[in-house]
Amino acid sequence: MISPVGADELLPLFVYDPDEHHALTHEAEGLPSVVVSSQAAGNAVMLGGGYFTPLKGFMNVADAVSAADTLRTTDGRFFPVPILCLLEDVSGIQGAGRIALRDPNVEGNPVLAVMDVEAIEEVSDEQMALMTERVYRTTDMEHPGVKAFNSQGRMAVSGPIKVLNFSYFQTDFPDTFRTAVEIRNEIKERGWNTVVAFQTRNPMHRAHEELCKMAMEATKADGLVIHMLLGKLKPGDIPAPVRDAAIRKMVDLYFPPNSAMITGYGFDMLYAGPREAVLHAYFRQNMGATHFIIGRDHAGVGDYYGAFDAQTIFDEEVPPGALQIEIFRADHTAYSKKLNRVVMMRDAPDHSKEDFILLSGTKVREMLGNGIAPPPEFSRPEVAKILMDYYQSLK
Repeated sequence: MISPVGADELLPLFVYDPDEHHALTHEAEGLPSVVVSSQAAGNAVMLGGGYFTPLKGFMNVADAVSAADTLRTTDGRFFPVPILCLLEDVSGIQGAGRIALRDPNVEGNPVLAVMDVEAIEEVSDEQMALMTERVYRTTDMEHPGVKAFNSQGRMAVSGPIKVLNFSYFQTDFPDTFRTAVEIRNEIKERGWNTVVAFQTRNPMHRAHEELCKMAMEATKADGLVIHMLLGKLKPGDIPAPVRDAAIRKMVDLYFPPNSAMITGYGFDMLYAGPREAVLHAYFRQNMGATHFIIGRDHAGVGDYYGAFDAQTIFDEEVPPGALQIEIFRADHTAYSKKLNRVVMMRDAPDHSKEDFILLSGTKVREMLGNGIAPPPEFSRPEVAKILMDYYQSLK
């Protein structure tokens, strides 16, 4: 099985030992505590599940700036984005050696993790600007990821953590949320060796379905892991429960039995385009995938990134040998009226735009909102029904 990044085995930071978990939970109630940002809570969940192996906790400012600038921490360890716990107010934890991190996304702000504080540092305007520019390729506050990153505060609290729960993800998505540990174990149980991972923050239409099947055929994969983001998105994106239902319906009806796992992870979308694509590949290797699909404008938003920047970054910025996972580079996929099947547009050079069934996201949302199913060549009718019901419920 493929090894985790930079380690022989996964290093999940969740406290699995029941006695230690009980003792830490009791201790945490008496520790100085702080409610962290949603982005920091997502980082803690990913650290807890082993996805960010071999990180031991939140980065200090020097490591965060180095990761943003060079994709390596100060000791040379590969990591593609800063993993920070940024706060506005640290007055309640100044001088504390051990603190409790509280969850902003669950009522009552329960303790999410316990941290051994190594440093509390102020991030300068210059450091914040550098990290923003390198990770997001823009400092435009209209970019949702830039806005979220720069709205957390400027005090960075760093140090190793021990994670006590997985926020709302385990309770709200019990059938879907999985740690990297759990996915690796299931891949082993199924006897899969070559595994394709597919990232999604949207429902899957025909083009997505066929793209996964193309990738599986091209790589001779034993199985597919559909791995959906369950955290916060930008306004207007379809909520996770609706996506989950639509994807499950598609897999039940249109994939062979035992060929696809439907899973999800607890993290807020960064919309960081190319750099987020590298992060996605990083933690897909950690969860046991050997191949990862990256299509046009992967993890992008607006017009901030070129169509294939999320693919070329693996040639231009990722250090050689840093990742073992292989990237399956996809073009835009669409239904060909000439061939009566979904194809990658680059594989149909004799086609004009009129030969494809192409619908914009805006047009599809408009149709669904009006109770009109997109053509079956674009979306499976059973999937369209779930989405139509959702959009109708908004009226």
